[in-house]
Amino acid sequence: MKYRHLKRCGNIKVSEIALGCEGFLGKSPAEYRSMTDKAFELGINFIDMYTSDPSFRDNFGAAIKGRRDKIVLQGHIGSAWENGQYLRTRDAEKTKKAFDDQLKRLGTDYLDIGMIHYVDSESDLDKILSGEFIKYCVALKEKGYIRALGMSSHNPKAAKKAIETGLIDVLMFSVNAAYDMQPPSENVDDLFEPENYKNGFANPDPNRVALYECCEREGIAIDVMKTFGGGDMLSAELSPFGVAFNEYQCIEYCLTRPAVVSVMAGCHSEREMEKLAGYYSASREERDYSGVLSGMKKFKFHGNCMYCGHCAPCTAGINIADVNKYLNLSLAQNTVPETVADHYRLLEHHAGECVECGRCEQNCPFGVEIINKMKEAKNIFGY
Repeated sequence: MKYRHLKRCGNIKVSEIALGCEGFLGKSPAEYRSMTDKAFELGINFIDMYTSDPSFRDNFGAAIKGRRDKIVLQGHIGSAWENGQYLRTRDAEKTKKAFDDQLKRLGTDYLDIGMIHYVDSESDLDKILSGEFIKYCVALKEKGYIRALGMSSHNPKAAKKAIETGLIDVLMFSVNAAYDMQPPSENVDDLFEPENYKNGFANPDPNRVALYECCEREGIAIDVMKTFGGGDMLSAELSPFGVAFNEYQCIEYCLTRPAVVSVMAGCHSEREMEKLAGYYSASREERDYSGVLSGMKKFKFHGNCMYCGHCAPCTAGINIADVNKYLNLSLAQNTVPETVADHYRLLEHHAGECVECGRCEQNCPFGVEIINKMKEAKNIFGY
């Protein structure tokens, strides 16, 4: 297992492969314990707990008792339980009651990340930011009941607007190759609607690209939901692309996006956890998503660096994908942010070392004009 830092959250490190809580629901206390044991054995230390179901909170709390320090808990603020069912709420009193219940049932006095729950519309975000809800969230962080403040969303416009407030440390966002082509929507069902994909797309939606680049630039960590599109990406019949990815291709795609630190998987069994952990022993061919993306007719990614790494090895040793990432971040800002300049400086080799042999362009499955990109990067960074 590999780990990545939550840059705005002190020393918190999370496993690249993490768990969503849906795989635990409906299981016995013993199964909760054995699945948690398996997660620890595999090095998984990060779990998202979107559900307000009291049975989940009780059973998971019992499963991690005495081991709280081994796990990074991401719980949701505004996910309540009322009349025997889940409720998304912005009511301050209901929110407080649900959060207190969460801590009590989990047997902890804090969450590592407190997620403002499910914000897909800008009007909902405006309501949150102008009322008691956000004051409560900020107070939770100030008092140490949460270590970091996050937000979950499927809408890149609402998400970017939220992170631009400076309040958000972690973003939970839906990421996969198909969703990345979809324009912003306040209706999450649009991501799953086959009709919305029938005419195809050319390249990722610029709003999503801008969101990822903004998060990378500002040090805001993205943990990914919908990595497999609810399983649709793994089936040729159900995939919006009409072709199937395997699990490792989906994971690789997400982990190569700017700012992404972890993918949340809703594993329903120990065997499923073991299979996903097999990502680290999988061959490059098993993890390579570029062949799927570059071979489609209605969906085009031509001319855009997808950070797949096929340009390697570079004759001069340049990490071309990283140079392109820092170049894109700077172009999006029309300036070179200090943090980006520092990351670029720390690269072992720089764009100015390009010998223009063209080997990378021959390897690139997306037709990126890499030599020109290296010249542009040298121009911008100065070396």
